[in-house]
Amino acid sequence: MTDFTEIASGLRFPEGPIAMDDGSIILVEIERGTLTRVSADGEVSVIAELGGGPNGAAIGPDGAVYVCNNGGFAWHEQDGLLIPGDKPDDYSGGRIERVDLETGKVDVLYTECDGVPLNGPNDIVFDKEGGFWFTDLGKSYGRVTDRGALFYAKPDGSSITQQAFPLNTPNGVGLSPDEKTVYFADTVSGRVWYLDIESPGVAKSPDGPISANLLMTAPGLQYFDSLAVDADGNICVATIFNGGITSVSPDGQTVTHTPLPDLLVTNICFGGADLKTAYITLSGTGKLVKMQWPTAGLPLNFRNK
Repeated sequence: MTDFTEIASGLRFPEGPIAMDDGSIILVEIERGTLTRVSADGEVSVIAELGGGPNGAAIGPDGAVYVCNNGGFAWHEQDGLLIPGDKPDDYSGGRIERVDLETGKVDVLYTECDGVPLNGPNDIVFDKEGGFWFTDLGKSYGRVTDRGALFYAKPDGSSITQQAFPLNTPNGVGLSPDEKTVYFADTVSGRVWYLDIESPGVAKSPDGPISANLLMTAPGLQYFDSLAVDADGNICVATIFNGGITSVSPDGQTVTHTPLPDLLVTNICFGGADLKTAYITLSGTGKLVKMQWPTAGLPLNFRNK
């Protein structure tokens, strides 16, 4: 098993980690409905009460945290794991939120695109222009599953556009180092897809008849969750069931797996002076851990550069 250090435990399905300069990690607790700070020594404090299901998070050009809120899940406990399920009875609607880190004030930026409600916003990444790409996983309820989509939006609430639809359970999203490609992970199929970017916020139509271009497919039962890109352009995808981080080369030909002791590994970010410390959320068991990573992470716009 991989060598790692546990930073905090007792978290209620942590996700969306952001490594800060003071050594703390800002993350969400989806089941708890909070934006949370974990200090370098493991102290946990709440920044803001968001409700619903805060999911992916990123620092924007104004220093605020932008959160994909999926509106909530029905939750189950099984074999010591906390597991998200279908749309809950108290589902509060999908939305993009802005959180002021100084005051904890929460503003809702988007709840729909062209009159179509957001169902389950999931992960987010900012480009150098200051706009952000985000995925909407969709929602499942009973025998029905809403299909997902990829969007691009501006942080001032002035513009949101759908860039790819329909998609099946799109989850993690990231940009190539040159920002000419947007990658996203498909949870249930265990696939990584990509689209070329024509201009800021505009994806090129895919090469084939479906909504995106396939980069790789994982064998066996592997669900893909959120992701981060490293400085060499590898896509590092949190992996469920085969718990760990699956790293995929930009050409999709080289795949490596770093195992971790949780079936529900959901996200990774990079921090430390050299961006070679990987912070990883083990969500089923409610832990945040860190480990040395062989490659530096890609510096994020408005966070590391």
